[in-house]
Amino acid sequence: MKKLILTTLAVAALFSACTAPAKKLIVAQDTTFPPMEFINDAKEQVGFDVDLMKAVAKEAKLDLEFKSVSWDGIFAGLANSTYDIVASSVTITEDRQKEMDFSTPYVNAGQVLVVLADNAKDMTLADFAGRNVGAQVNTTGSMEVDKNKAITLKAYDDIALSFDDLINNRVEAVVIDAPVAAQYVKNPKFAGKIKIVGDPMTSEFYGLVVKKGNKELLDKINAALATLSTNGTLDALKAQWLK
Repeated sequence: MKKLILTTLAVAALFSACTAPAKKLIVAQDTTFPPMEFINDAKEQVGFDVDLMKAVAKEAKLDLEFKSVSWDGIFAGLANSTYDIVASSVTITEDRQKEMDFSTPYVNAGQVLVVLADNAKDMTLADFAGRNVGAQVNTTGSMEVDKNKAITLKAYDDIALSFDDLINNRVEAVVIDAPVAAQYVKNPKFAGKIKIVGDPMTSEFYGLVVKKGNKELLDKINAALATLSTNGTLDALKAQWLK
């Protein structure tokens, strides 16, 4: 009888282990970057990257939990496994690729210059030598401004504050990703007060990010992105959020 009980318990334990729920993956986002990721009026975390990750999760059978976090420290959280994925308009760069692993690219988002609507003379970043230009801290936008040592970079953790400072003449321009710039130009708070000038300064691509060496998760994400690209889902999301 004891042997039967032990055998039964062993089978039950094995069954329980086999049916244990999959680990919920934490997706980190800096939700100050509309239309890519932001908090809507209903206090919901929404945007292109949110919908993209939900589509990836459905395709790859992943269980996700979204977290709104500060950009400053988002990669440290990935490195120490506080987060499993960063889906937050992260530009793929050589330096970042040394520290983390990127998915295949999914959006081209070059840096553009945003100025006051009544500014008719300044058309390039070089025109702002000796003046203050805003960008989000530790982004390719701030890196672009930093290349010109004659310009004073004012770095923001929350990019929305840079546009507040622009319309209040505390900075004279903002450098930001093209999709985000287009969203702020249309925002009722800023509409008619700011504009995008000139051509994109860079050609750069967003990727989803996982901890360095997490090949299993990266392979699942890339397989899902490939399917979403071929079945029209990715194009539909771009039409919904980026037009």
